Amino acid sequence: MRARGFTLLEVLVAVVVLALGILGGVALQLAALRARHEAVRLSQATQLATGLAERIRANPSQADLYLTLDYDAFAAPASPAPAALCHGVACAPAQLALSDLQEARQQLLSHLPGGRVMICRDAGLWSGGTLRWSCAGGASAPVVVKIGWRGKRPDGARDQDAAGEFAPGVALTVGGLP
Repeated sequence: MRARGFTLLEVLVAVVVLALGILGGVALQLAALRARHEAVRLSQATQLATGLAERIRANPSQADLYLTLDYDAFAAPASPAPAALCHGVACAPAQLALSDLQEARQQLLSHLPGGRVMICRDAGLWSGGTLRWSCAGGASAPVVVKIGWRGKRPDGARDQDAAGEFAPGVALTVGGLP
């Protein structure tokens, strides 16, 4: 007796194989979406760090005022009251620095919600192969802009250490300062 057409078992196997292929494609798309999201955050953090470094270089007499910036948008989601903004108005160097810091907080809130930005003197950025928030530097250490955000690993778990802290994602050394 000759069998004509497909048997029910062959059809079921084909459907299972097709379903597994579709699930694999969906998982691949989700992984690509997560990677794209993290890449956008990294790009935004890099732009913010570069902008802050340029502002510090443009106003070197107030470098110590910039070193006061340690803002965690997750711990304090509302931005502090705005300083006098220096757009189109003559400002003293200290006012310009305060205006720059306020703009940095606003940019962090809008582009990296739940992020953190810190400017400090740091001689050793790395600890165990990971960037760290603590600053270990004296007056001669380079000025560093550190920016981080609460991201996720490729497996979907929160990207944080055993203490529940997330590491900075970007650390930019500001050159040209005493």
